[in-house]
Amino acid sequence: MDLKGQIALVTGGSRGIGRAVALELGRSGAVVMINYRENRAAAEAALKELLAQGGSGQICPFDVAAEEQVEEAVKKIVDQHKKIDILVNNAGITADNLLVRLKSQDWDRVLGVNLKGTVHCTKAVCRTMIRERYGRIVNMTSVVGQTGNAGQSAYAASKAGMIGFTKAMARELAARGITVNAVAPGYIETEMTARLGEKIKEEFLHSIPAGRFGSCDDVAQAVSFLVGPGAGYITGQVISVNGGLLM
Repeated sequence: MDLKGQIALVTGGSRGIGRAVALELGRSGAVVMINYRENRAAAEAALKELLAQGGSGQICPFDVAAEEQVEEAVKKIVDQHKKIDILVNNAGITADNLLVRLKSQDWDRVLGVNLKGTVHCTKAVCRTMIRERYGRIVNMTSVVGQTGNAGQSAYAASKAGMIGFTKAMARELAARGITVNAVAPGYIETEMTARLGEKIKEEFLHSIPAGRFGSCDDVAQAVSFLVGPGAGYITGQVISVNGGLLM
């Protein structure tokens, strides 16, 4: 996979899946903008690892839920690098609770980061992609957005919304040489899933035909393919990376 000379922005790129994606794109030659909101130390550690493996990039602090911050950050990247070729909308949070106990501010916060943040970043970045008549956008959804999950109504709604948004944007941008796809991870071992109880983890494991939980690198490989030269005729698709959990 050769992404040499391409500029990639990975939101939520300091930890978990986002970090694995940033490192994989860096290994393929892209200059990677590693976005984070609060944890600068984690972002700097990710950048240090990226540089140590021979990659190139920089950290890029902004809150995806704040449209003005997104616009300003994207402008800085374009002013410096003249373009953005790849956008991976990975930043995401959850606020798990039964709906009757879920606070409205938690619902708004999850939808604001996961769904609205994806909209803000796509809107800002696609302008330069339209000008260049080239772009690759990958939205990180979830198997929960495909199946739903008790206690995760806000998270499921945000991730399902990302699937619909992906398909709409794929139709809007296809004629401009821009592909828009989604990756839907299943149970991936990250800091977020580590908070689940052992009983829930065992139930998940029994339902996965592959017999194992996924890794962040499993997801990163799928993203790498979708942004590469071999996926130019793939758009509007949801690629499930779940070991057969959802068939």
